[in-house]
Amino acid sequence: MAFAGARRCIDGVLLLDKPKGLSSNAALQRAKRLYRAEKAGHTGTLDPLATGLLPICFGEATKFAHLLLDADKTYVATLRLGVTTTTGDAEGEVRATRPVVSSLDDVQAVLPRFVGRIAQVPPRHSALKRDGRKYYEYARAGVEIARHPREVEISELELLSWRSPDLELRVRCGKGTYMRALAEDIGAALGCGAHLIGLSRTGSGGFALADAVTLDDLQQCPEAALDAALLPVDALVAGLGRLDLEDNDAIRLAQGQAVVRAGLVDGVVRVYTPRGFAGVASVVGGIVRPRRLCAQTPSRPSGA
Repeated sequence: MAFAGARRCIDGVLLLDKPKGLSSNAALQRAKRLYRAEKAGHTGTLDPLATGLLPICFGEATKFAHLLLDADKTYVATLRLGVTTTTGDAEGEVRATRPVVSSLDDVQAVLPRFVGRIAQVPPRHSALKRDGRKYYEYARAGVEIARHPREVEISELELLSWRSPDLELRVRCGKGTYMRALAEDIGAALGCGAHLIGLSRTGSGGFALADAVTLDDLQQCPEAALDAALLPVDALVAGLGRLDLEDNDAIRLAQGQAVVRAGLVDGVVRVYTPRGFAGVASVVGGIVRPRRLCAQTPSRPSGA
């Protein structure tokens, strides 16, 4: 059920299963209205064509959203061979069609070329910018611009099914990888072209689609159930080492001062005080300095 009323100061992470046909921002705004949240942001854009995991951060969690933006993502992508489009996916106009003569062996022989650090040319219809304008703005205006290859990393590329002319892949990749570009490159390697006809994000960092909820489900929830669906803010930093501070040192860190903790490994840690999760800090040579702190104790309990 939808709720009306004043905005709430609410902190936490919502694992949303975004539906097809809805932009990431539209999904974010719907979730924000349902929660009546004062502040919200998502952690990595999904095209309207795509479905799947879209973690949404509320309140203090937005301070740590960059950790998921930089994290590895996992997708299930469906490619159609033999057809190229203007956008690299099913939303574009057909540019060319070619016969598909590839066999299962051909597909399996090509895929290893795209594992590891590879050069990828961003799609014409992407949100990257040149001279203050997005690539897709140039494309829609019919203006061709130079698109230079960028290095991306694909750590896993598994063939899930092959029913010519369609193939389904599971892809685990790093930040900045375009599935549309990957589809086009695989099609080019097979000599027949290809475009993306389906995409679902199944993982982001340590989060999985299996744990996500839909907007339709949330729409039917009372407010208490909505809040119960949120993960605590520190779920975003669960992979970091933990540092517990007593009140005096916690106050120093909150005031921007460094504290000393011998024996800590250099890096970034999640910090807890007697009041709960306080943020993240950098450790160099036993000196702990604040990096990103919560403005207040999160409104949901923090995990261990």
